Amino acid sequence: MRKFNVTGLCVPDSDYMVDISGKLKQIMALIDDGSYFTINRARQYGKTTTLNMLEKTLSSDYVCASISFQGVGDRSFETPQAFCALLMNLISRALRFTSSDDSYIESWVDADVTDFPMLDRHISKMCKDKKMVLLVDEVDKTSNNQIFLHFLGLLREKFLLRRAGKDHTFHSVVLAGVYDIKNIKLKMMNEAAATPAAESKILNSPWNISVDFDVDMSFSPAEIATMLDEYESDHNTGMDVAAMSNVIYEYTSGYPYLVSRLCKHIDEKLCGEWTQDGARAAVKIMLSEPNTLFDDIRKNLENNKKLYDFMYGILIKGKNVKFNIDDAVIDIASMYGLVKNADGKAAVSNRVFELRIADYFISTESHDSAGKQIAGVLQNDIVKDGRFDMELCLRKFAGRYKELFGKSNAKFFEEHGRLLFLMYLTPLINGQGFYHIESRLTDLRRMDLVVDFGRDQFIIELKLWNGDSKHEDAYEQLLGYMRSRGASDGYLLTFDFRKNAHKQSRAEWVEFGDRRVFDVVV
Repeated sequence: MRKFNVTGLCVPDSDYMVDISGKLKQIMALIDDGSYFTINRARQYGKTTTLNMLEKTLSSDYVCASISFQGVGDRSFETPQAFCALLMNLISRALRFTSSDDSYIESWVDADVTDFPMLDRHISKMCKDKKMVLLVDEVDKTSNNQIFLHFLGLLREKFLLRRAGKDHTFHSVVLAGVYDIKNIKLKMMNEAAATPAAESKILNSPWNISVDFDVDMSFSPAEIATMLDEYESDHNTGMDVAAMSNVIYEYTSGYPYLVSRLCKHIDEKLCGEWTQDGARAAVKIMLSEPNTLFDDIRKNLENNKKLYDFMYGILIKGKNVKFNIDDAVIDIASMYGLVKNADGKAAVSNRVFELRIADYFISTESHDSAGKQIAGVLQNDIVKDGRFDMELCLRKFAGRYKELFGKSNAKFFEEHGRLLFLMYLTPLINGQGFYHIESRLTDLRRMDLVVDFGRDQFIIELKLWNGDSKHEDAYEQLLGYMRSRGASDGYLLTFDFRKNAHKQSRAEWVEFGDRRVFDVVV
């Protein structure tokens, strides 16, 4: 019986898989053209599975050697001799599964290659009469990147000579890892693997022959549907495949690991509840469990203050940041899969990451004095008979906020007021609900939250006071979003940081035809 796999390589015979034939076709076009390129995507983004499927596709027309540096010991990267021995061994072992030419395989095994000049000549010999493709997974697992960059420099020189008709080499080389070659060099300098004297040499790219890799590795709703169709044919649950695919995409934005993880929880922990409520429950489970992907996100934020501040700015403060890949922080955030280009603006890449990262910020910031003081309301004050009273929640928050605001630094509240509301809200909904931030609508003066609690959903808009006319605009914006969600009630929480003489604190329901908004100004 096939299952949803989230622990490594996926194979069609035992795992439910998305049909990635369209992606493979695009990659094959690059290989057929003899291109060298890098598939650099975030962790658990399906790179290894893609390479495995690509290897099978290549076998009919090419000699394919698919190797990986995962788990390779440090000693193999200490000297050129050790690296050449490693490479020869990995290639010969890979060819045993893709080539029927025993003599060709043995020529890789038996060759005495102990340095890069000898490797240069051997590659020329082996590729003279063969169209050979080299696939290298986990290229950023190398412990001595200088040795590996030397190898890439060798491949570059051979590629250029082949173009001039003066050498033979691999028909195509495909590298896969989190870091692209540019960032491997940055990684070297950050880890002190390169001395300042060698910096100029490192910054001369050994991989400037590579073509851009523009294949979208995320799963579209239509692609997710191909996996659910396979599941449905086995289980006959009666699910609406198209609707379910859209719901899964709504939470994951097609991040491969998150798609499979969410499906696995619905199948195994929620007894196949293939509904929107089931998807919400699966997300709640996913957010409460440890996994290596979330661990990596936390470590990356903890180890890079600029990355922490950048993600805090766009997610919590609502900063409107142009997506500029030449910005080093945006480049790193994109490489880690944390942000995406949303109509030219930097936005958190999916709702699951929004929730997880926001929870991380809340747990980090809640240890300060303001964070500790904002809490205090018990969940059973707000939750009655399993239903969440959002009106009461906002009324109590307004009272607590007013009490604290007069005692604390106004600048702090202006920058972190919305975080304080999240600190206040999170323990009240924990265990039975969660929220997500509408990144596509977030800007410096506005944040939209959707809170799911049980089977109820609440739409809350958080704004900074910007005048009476702008407040009227906020009603229209919120009502438009309520209509799109089919909600009859909405909630508007406005932070007014003007001097006390001008404040208009209130908490009241405002009617708009068949819809109403609970308007709170603090």
